[in-house]
Amino acid sequence: MIKYSLKWVMLLAKLKVFGLITLFILTSTSSFAANTATPTLKNFKAEYSAYRFGRDLGEASLTLTSLEDNLYQLDYHSKVSAFFLSDERTENSTFSFESGQITPQMYLYTRTGTGSDKKTSVQFTDSQIKINNSPPIDWEGQLDNQLYRLDVQLKLAAGHKSFSYDLINSRGQERHYDLKVVGKEMINVPFGAIEAIKVIFERKNSTRKTWAWFSPKLNYQLVMLQQFKDGDEQGELRLKSITFSDK
Repeated sequence: MIKYSLKWVMLLAKLKVFGLITLFILTSTSSFAANTATPTLKNFKAEYSAYRFGRDLGEASLTLTSLEDNLYQLDYHSKVSAFFLSDERTENSTFSFESGQITPQMYLYTRTGTGSDKKTSVQFTDSQIKINNSPPIDWEGQLDNQLYRLDVQLKLAAGHKSFSYDLINSRGQERHYDLKVVGKEMINVPFGAIEAIKVIFERKNSTRKTWAWFSPKLNYQLVMLQQFKDGDEQGELRLKSITFSDK
């Protein structure tokens, strides 16, 4: 068994923080017609840079692909590193989208790199949710770890100021998140200077604070995300590029 000094264990913990950050991102990216009764999705690819204390640690990408019969696939990949430590993650969601309603079908998560590898499989069928090999639980409207973020953009486009979600996270755990719009700001990211809506995550009994910025000019795409714990910066994501395309 490889033993790490306290210094390297702390560095590894910082890398793993991006797994927490990507609980939001990275996929918070979709494209739809804003302020319409029946929003539509179209294919896109977004790329992000990951930072901590201004240091570039890696990158992430998010791709939405239309399939057939109102089905879509959302794929996320991130890779960050510091010294000889590394962390690589993927998330894959298959879902249907009809009349503005997102319905999850399958969610897959993998994590590799320094430390323990991890995998999570979540299947949504009929009235049940099957998580890995555990006994099924009741499906009562929960979304997967990516799709609730997709719905945030739909809510912002419709003018909502606050929203709540029940979901299954990347560890296969049930979670409840409350989000609230706190205003608009001009921000600078590698993509350029852009006005964005600032949203805060409100978590009960937690010292972790997360802020996310969405751009109305980019169809409410996530353009920046910051996370702090106990007042210390945990990491940051900033949009580098995004392209949209019709099938």
